[in-house]
Amino acid sequence: MKINNIHSWIMSVKEAKNIQEMHRSKVILEGNTGANLKLIAGADVSYSSKTGKLYAGVVVQEYPAFTEKESAVMEAKAEFPYIPGYLSFREGKILLEVFKVIKNSPDAVIFDGQGYAHPRRFGIACHLGLFLNIPCAGCAKKRLIGIHEEVGQTKGSHTILYHDKEIIGTVLRTKDNVKPVYISPGNRIGFTDAWKLVLSVCTKYRLPEPIRAAHNLVNKYRKWEEKL
Repeated sequence: MKINNIHSWIMSVKEAKNIQEMHRSKVILEGNTGANLKLIAGADVSYSSKTGKLYAGVVVQEYPAFTEKESAVMEAKAEFPYIPGYLSFREGKILLEVFKVIKNSPDAVIFDGQGYAHPRRFGIACHLGLFLNIPCAGCAKKRLIGIHEEVGQTKGSHTILYHDKEIIGTVLRTKDNVKPVYISPGNRIGFTDAWKLVLSVCTKYRLPEPIRAAHNLVNKYRKWEEKL
């Protein structure tokens, strides 16, 4: 895949915050995939305290069959500390290296993490979305910031996620009577289209199929290396 060169990755936390504030205005919060969705990618990273490494994976699936078209996984030493709100500076560099070897460019990417639902409106789906320049959405298992009303218990139920009176995402039930996920646009996609995209790639599990596939890929690789 073609990757834009936005900035380098060696920096302090203060410099990382400046980058978030500098580039957040470049995020495009509109667009959709619609009938053009043929290939969908999921991206995830797993960390091992045993090896001190990050294991990053991308899985590209055909839509709507969810058959794997291509996948890749890489490892790297964790260079940036784990700090809430700065996940992309820890995981972004190695994830982009994985995307570089992907030959089948997806029509959209779903990241395991936040997008616009972020203190500085620049989560990993926004950040890497600028590098990739294709529709990207964040799908997080936990809320980072914001408030919302109760969500219905049936699949597809959703409500708006607010922060400082601003809409920052959607709380979406992807499986009956199971905890919801937190969806927000990353880049080149709107709020409604982001949660509809995620829901369209959810089958019988809480997590969308591309994220499940990427999650399984990186954890299988991590566990294998931990045994060495």
